[in-house]
Amino acid sequence: MHSAAPILTSRSNPRVKQLRAALAGNAKQSDGLVAVEGEHLIAEALRSGVALKTLFLEISRDVPAGMAQSVEVVRLSRGVFASVTDTESSQGIAALLVAPVHDLSAVLERSPLLLIAAGLQDPGNLGTLIRSAEAFGASGVIATPGTVSVWNQKTVRASAGSVFRVPVEIYSAEQIAALRQRGVRLLAAVASGGVSPEQADLRGSCGLLIGNEGAGLSAELLEFADARVTLRFPGAVESLNAAVAGSLLLYEASRQRVGKP
Repeated sequence: MHSAAPILTSRSNPRVKQLRAALAGNAKQSDGLVAVEGEHLIAEALRSGVALKTLFLEISRDVPAGMAQSVEVVRLSRGVFASVTDTESSQGIAALLVAPVHDLSAVLERSPLLLIAAGLQDPGNLGTLIRSAEAFGASGVIATPGTVSVWNQKTVRASAGSVFRVPVEIYSAEQIAALRQRGVRLLAAVASGGVSPEQADLRGSCGLLIGNEGAGLSAELLEFADARVTLRFPGAVESLNAAVAGSLLLYEASRQRVGKP
């Protein structure tokens, strides 16, 4: 049983500042730790083998059953807890944890399916794509510099826990181009002019390039692409949300790779 922890009532307390910094994605001020909020995401982190360092509880919350004794418990007053979170209906529970470290090197040896998020700014889009990547069997997600942080709280929530299990790495444009030397075909999602996903061969090693919500893919990345893919639909909309487009391409890749009609 965890021992009773003193209740922190000051918003300027160093531990409160650490949690606030981690929730804001400021790794330097949070000693390199990242944060998650909500019982479901904390449970997903534990289920995924992620090491929790500190559990923060609003004064009325109990320590969840099964929490390891090694996890430090810090209690906050209701007002202090509310001051560090951005959710409208906070559950009164958050945690600091060590972000999982992934290495895509080994993945690249096994005919990978990669989702490449190029400059995405909407954390909900990135989180949804990470979730879809796991659902459809992708080997990992690559993000370019300038893409919203994978540990942005909205990204983490939209991923529904997949962020703890799916390898995500930051690659420069040069590193993405170098994937071709390792046998990875790069397919760029474009609004028009490309082949349909059904016509594209997504069965082998490939990377699906999804561009920025407003500007799309850069000319540099388009030049690297081995092929361009366009989703076709009968409705009058001009284009699809980045997360929807990427998820549909991942679904088609999954369909082809498992050999189902």
